[in-house]
Amino acid sequence: MAEKGKFFKRHCKYAEAKIEFIDYKDIHLLKHSLSERFKIMPRRLTGNGKIAQDIVRVAIKRARHMALIPYAAGRDSVG
Repeated sequence: MAEKGKFFKRHCKYAEAKIEFIDYKDIHLLKHSLSERFKIMPRRLTGNGKIAQDIVRVAIKRARHMALIPYAAGRDSVG
């Protein structure tokens, strides 16, 4: 039989660093919550708390609107 995967509790990066406000201009801090295609990663993968995830979501949307982060990275079209 296959062994069950070992799961570990993820901790909120922003709560551990005691960050109360996430600025949309701080791209390096926001990249923790973005995938390689610049999609917002869910809480279950990043380990963010609910309040921190809501603040990150708003900050990413503001950064996209100001063209600091692309909306989506497209695939290379073959053909």
